[in-house]
Amino acid sequence: QVQLVESGGGLVQAGGSLRLSCAASGRTFSRYAMGWFRQALGKEREFVAAISWRGRRTYYADFVKGRFTISRDNAKNTVYLQMNSLKPEDTAVYYCAADEDYGLTVEYDYWGQGTQVTVSS
Repeated sequence: QVQLVESGGGLVQAGGSLRLSCAASGRTFSRYAMGWFRQALGKEREFVAAISWRGRRTYYADFVKGRFTISRDNAKNTVYLQMNSLKPEDTAVYYCAADEDYGLTVEYDYWGQGTQVTVSS
């Protein structure tokens, strides 16, 4: 079992930046690949970014490439999502997730409770 707690969400103007954090507890953090997802009001949850166990590999949804960066610090049991050049359409609840597998088709086993990001125009 691993428990995930997101933080760092808030209200920001378009063009601004936020950094989300996801702190993990429980089993060894480095055993898990990590992902970020988001869900806007009335829409389905969508993939944002993922990072492999030691952070050597990452991949992103097309709509965040060049604006968002996922990273991790295994010593701190934390994964981050740096979000720059935010747009109103980035408004959503952001979730982090963990799974022992890494890849495009992973069905993540563990989820945080989410953190709200609101981008004003």
